Amino acid sequence: MPVALGDRSGFPTLEARAYLAHCAISPVSSAIQAAVAQVLEDYARRGVAAFMTWHERREGLRGVLAQLIHADADDLGFVANTTTGVSTIALSLPWRAGETVLLLRGEFPTNVTPWQRAAETFDLRVEFLDVEDFAGASGDGLGKLEARLKRGGVRLLASSAVQFQTGLRMPLAAMAELVHAHGAELFCDAIQAVGGLGLDVGEAGVDYLAAGSHKWLMGLEGAALLYVARSRIASLQPRTAGWLSHERAIDFLFAPDQLRYDRPIRERADFVEAGAYATTVLAALEASASALLELGTATIEDHIHAYLDALDAGLRARGFSSLRSDVPGQRSGILAVRPPATHTLAQVYEGLSAHGVVTTIPDGLLRFAPHWPNRLAEVDEVLAIVDEILR
Repeated sequence: MPVALGDRSGFPTLEARAYLAHCAISPVSSAIQAAVAQVLEDYARRGVAAFMTWHERREGLRGVLAQLIHADADDLGFVANTTTGVSTIALSLPWRAGETVLLLRGEFPTNVTPWQRAAETFDLRVEFLDVEDFAGASGDGLGKLEARLKRGGVRLLASSAVQFQTGLRMPLAAMAELVHAHGAELFCDAIQAVGGLGLDVGEAGVDYLAAGSHKWLMGLEGAALLYVARSRIASLQPRTAGWLSHERAIDFLFAPDQLRYDRPIRERADFVEAGAYATTVLAALEASASALLELGTATIEDHIHAYLDALDAGLRARGFSSLRSDVPGQRSGILAVRPPATHTLAQVYEGLSAHGVVTTIPDGLLRFAPHWPNRLAEVDEVLAIVDEILR
């Protein structure tokens, strides 16, 4: 099905007047419904004979996702969600006792808890920098990062590409340059970026990256991509590998005398694909990611920024306090605001919801997050609803 910016025809049953919660969960398109139905029909009709068909289809999806982040297909693996991607790397790194994991205060817990568990398991130190130090032209986050790195002992920095509360886009390339200069590595939680923003893993210099399928990738819950830089694969210790992680893992299913337990674990990112796949979820992701590739992430990002530029200006004019950075390079697909003093967050949120404007309110902030199906003219409709709420 052809796709076009601002065209919502692929979401015929979506009830929202303006769906602005892609930073949480994207709605399901008719293309996704058709892809899932195809998998179910194929397995209902052919049973086990359908396995290889969808096993091979996954390689096509791997290639699509690789193009979205400008990586090689061999550097991507599929996991169940972003958290699994973080945990897999946290458990597979060759830690030495006493090393420091550097985290950011303000991150979504997905990119904190697994590192805390790794610290408990491998006798590591956990330290925090503040996300807010990276915001604005005067922010000294990079300076504070460099100062900490110079003191030594840091093994890895974990950062989101985009902060979930404020929409702050992090300076990944500059962060990577600093950590690499001090012998450390960078893990990126990119669930709030991949699919909505342009992201080149090579240019950014990230060593590891995970991104779930149900936000800006516009798929279903239950799948994520995990990127591992080619230069980092050999040093990983595959502590979470399973039967499908071996070289030629499925040979014994189709030929005699092939059942062995000594085949090496693959030295590719797909060693993380340890067991049975979520075939329907990956088929859904293929449908949604193909649409993103067709439109192009640069085009999508421009569209999202145009929408939020207009919405941000309109909300500021109405007394809202915006957390969107004044530095264009720090902006993402999330606009986070606080209501004017005359109204509570609950009043505005509930008013928007009652008028069919879907938003989210994590940790006391009102978030607007459009994607390619949102019409630019929709902004005026949303602001008219805001006017009614404020009256």
